[in-house]
Amino acid sequence: MMKEWFSGPSNLTSVDFMVLGVSVGVLFLIGLLAGRKQNTTQNFFLGNRQIPWWAACLSFVATEISAVTIISVPATAFSENWEYLQFFIGSFASRIFLAFVFIPAFYKFNCTTIYEFLKHRFGPHTQYAATCFFFVTRLLASGVRLTVASLAVSVLLGWQFLPTLALFSIIAMIYISWGGIKAIIWTNVWQTITFIIGGIATILYLSSMTDGGLLGIFQNAAAAGKLSIFDWGPHWKDPGFFKEILTNPNIWWLAILNGFFGSMAAYGTDHELMQRLLTVETRKKSQFTTLATPVAGFFVMMLYLIIGAGLFVFYQQHTGFSLPVKPDDIYAHFASFQMPVILRGLVLTAVVMASIDSPLGSLTASFVTDIYRPLIGPNKSDRHYVKVSRIMVVVFGLILGCLAFSFSYLKGFLWWAFKIGGVTYGSLLGVFLLGLMTKRHANKANIVSMTLMALTNFVLLTLTEKGIFVVGWTWLVLIGTFGTMILSYLLGPLLDGKERR
Repeated sequence: MMKEWFSGPSNLTSVDFMVLGVSVGVLFLIGLLAGRKQNTTQNFFLGNRQIPWWAACLSFVATEISAVTIISVPATAFSENWEYLQFFIGSFASRIFLAFVFIPAFYKFNCTTIYEFLKHRFGPHTQYAATCFFFVTRLLASGVRLTVASLAVSVLLGWQFLPTLALFSIIAMIYISWGGIKAIIWTNVWQTITFIIGGIATILYLSSMTDGGLLGIFQNAAAAGKLSIFDWGPHWKDPGFFKEILTNPNIWWLAILNGFFGSMAAYGTDHELMQRLLTVETRKKSQFTTLATPVAGFFVMMLYLIIGAGLFVFYQQHTGFSLPVKPDDIYAHFASFQMPVILRGLVLTAVVMASIDSPLGSLTASFVTDIYRPLIGPNKSDRHYVKVSRIMVVVFGLILGCLAFSFSYLKGFLWWAFKIGGVTYGSLLGVFLLGLMTKRHANKANIVSMTLMALTNFVLLTLTEKGIFVVGWTWLVLIGTFGTMILSYLLGPLLDGKERR
């Protein structure tokens, strides 16, 4: 039975495993020390708002980066180019909006989860609906992330996918159920450090193995069009202009626009990332942390885009080396078969650290705060809610593992992570913007509009994947956002009556 867990040979040595073992040991030690005395939900979910801003920033980056960046960004840069950076331009702008519009509202109402704001602004029905949307979005998107990580590590270790997935799920469930958000944040800090060390080490090694070094990588990659950032799209007079606008998500203005709204939805309406920003002491510190995250995130992202370009040049100059069957495995394949001892261990460590990051803390916080406490077990002690939280970490861990296993046959993981979010993120962002930007009263109307627009986007995505009616996935968040706002604004007086004072 144990032999069936191994899919093939691994070039990892005992030294590589030692590097990994030390890193994982440090992670567990950090989680153990940081997670002591978790006896209140305020501590378990928010760390008593005593987390330093820089730690919250690095934790945000670790969660934002994840295995999708470590594995799929180099793969995308290897197979395509650097057009992914267009989305980051819009993403950078969205952080400014989040810092000065979203953050003040969450701190004003002393929110444990961001969906509590919707309860104060609209009513409990909107809070419950948004929480359910968050569960669906986060579980599906995180399932993709976990699949990416497990597949990459299985290549490095020579393991089958299932035992690799089980290992990551168990590790995450142990330290998160023990330490809550403090354990998550301080282990995220360590994870970000490993991302940076592993990325820099890979770039230095690729530079040593290619003609012309780092400058040669840039020159050869640029000559092949691999460093192209902007897709200027067709001229408005071209016959296929409107079809191209509708179907090509990489046209510069559409990519930037989607980067703005997509990031606003992913960071402002998804508690997985916003939870980190609510752990610092004051609103001003949270705003500063929010503005610092794109700077740190851009640095890490550039490392892995350069790695993708370096991999392209390396295999262009070394045509005798084999390529993986799946392009998504290119970085793990290179590390396993081309990198020397210790460096393989560093890359393996970076991938494993990216894999261990988990949404279990935010899912549990939202379930206990937004669903369990008001609807299932009201008026219980804080000790009771902490106990329920630890149980739900395990439950969500099992659900996430099952989803990741079902996603293991997909290709193009970087874009699938966006497509999944596109179905529901627009509905969430639309109702948040309605609450933040208008005074319109809506509660039942929000549920109707959020559901209708999510179903609309699901139909559009399904038709697109089948090639029946193609709509670029970048349009989904925009359609969902403005559709939800307009429908809720119009239906509010009909379904919820006049505005309350």
